[in-house]
Amino acid sequence: MPLIDDTARERIADLFDRHLAVGLHHGAQLAVYVDGERVLDLAGGTTGPDGDEETADQRHLLFSCTKPYAAATLHSLVDEGELAYDDRVVEHWPEFADEGTEKAEITVRQVLSHTAGLNQSELDDRPERWSDWDAVVEHLESMEPNFPPGEQPAYHALTFGWLVGELVRRVSGTPIEEAARERVFDPLGMADTGIGLREDEPDDVATLVGFEPFDRCRDPGEGLGKNAEVAEPFNLEEIHRAVIPAANGIGTAGDMARFYACLANDGELEGTQFLSPETVERMTALEAETDADGTLGREGRFALGFWKGGTTVAPYGTLSPERVFGHAGLGSSVGWADPEKNIGFAYVTNGVRDGSYEHVARVNALADAVRLAIRSDGDGSQ
Repeated sequence: MPLIDDTARERIADLFDRHLAVGLHHGAQLAVYVDGERVLDLAGGTTGPDGDEETADQRHLLFSCTKPYAAATLHSLVDEGELAYDDRVVEHWPEFADEGTEKAEITVRQVLSHTAGLNQSELDDRPERWSDWDAVVEHLESMEPNFPPGEQPAYHALTFGWLVGELVRRVSGTPIEEAARERVFDPLGMADTGIGLREDEPDDVATLVGFEPFDRCRDPGEGLGKNAEVAEPFNLEEIHRAVIPAANGIGTAGDMARFYACLANDGELEGTQFLSPETVERMTALEAETDADGTLGREGRFALGFWKGGTTVAPYGTLSPERVFGHAGLGSSVGWADPEKNIGFAYVTNGVRDGSYEHVARVNALADAVRLAIRSDGDGSQ
């Protein structure tokens, strides 16, 4: 029996098309793997307001869905014994902090779990500086923690990627964009994905449009307001060609679903053992959590480079099982793995919407439809 029958496939495709029809975004992709087999690969709409027809191999800006790719690169070095989660960062990056200071006690684990205390930086609002890796590293070295390391989780929106990326470079001797390609994208057959664009690649990334709540593609005022301001820099070629390991991954839903299909299956996909099962278990275990009164302003459950399910706002389905892990990207995209059901899921769009309401609603609707469709015993029961 097929893992998803034709009737269920049509029902999911109808929901996918409905999101386009009501104007939630101009274009989108949905890809799903079950038991290592791709069972859905949908694309629809256009690459932007005046764009071409969306295809499954159209590349999109992935925002924070990039973070797990950078993290997985670092985890591969842990798997090889090149560093350990409880190593202090200064053991591999001496200029990071002066010995004897509070900052010098920050560990690799704390960086990966968003508990390092380096969550806010003046770089966050300075996109003109994001392309200068050396300057970014110098800034990280000059920063002081906002709170004692390990004391509380606070989302490191951009600093996460630079911290992880410089650790990868210090340990492996290879820049993060190259290391991610060698260690993650190439082994998993993610041919359309990278951290930023390289010089020999065309800038063919889909155009992002930011929407205010309840705005739609057809509304005359589209693209006005805060979400448009946030999205605007990420339509610039300069940003596409930068290396921002927390935010400027460029790729497809198909590649992202492969990544999560591998992690859902103990680090193995199509005969390739990407990471050891032990490392996959360690990196996806719960490390820190916060409630709605914390620094996030909402519930959050952090693993090592991933968000865990089990909260009312996790975009992994309305029930959001605690076992699920993945990551979302600025109100536009999400990918996740369900190790119990052996599912890898990715939904990528070019419409930036309110992350706590409209974005979560649309991705949860598709996640629920996929879960209901997947047969666990041949008769459609769960």
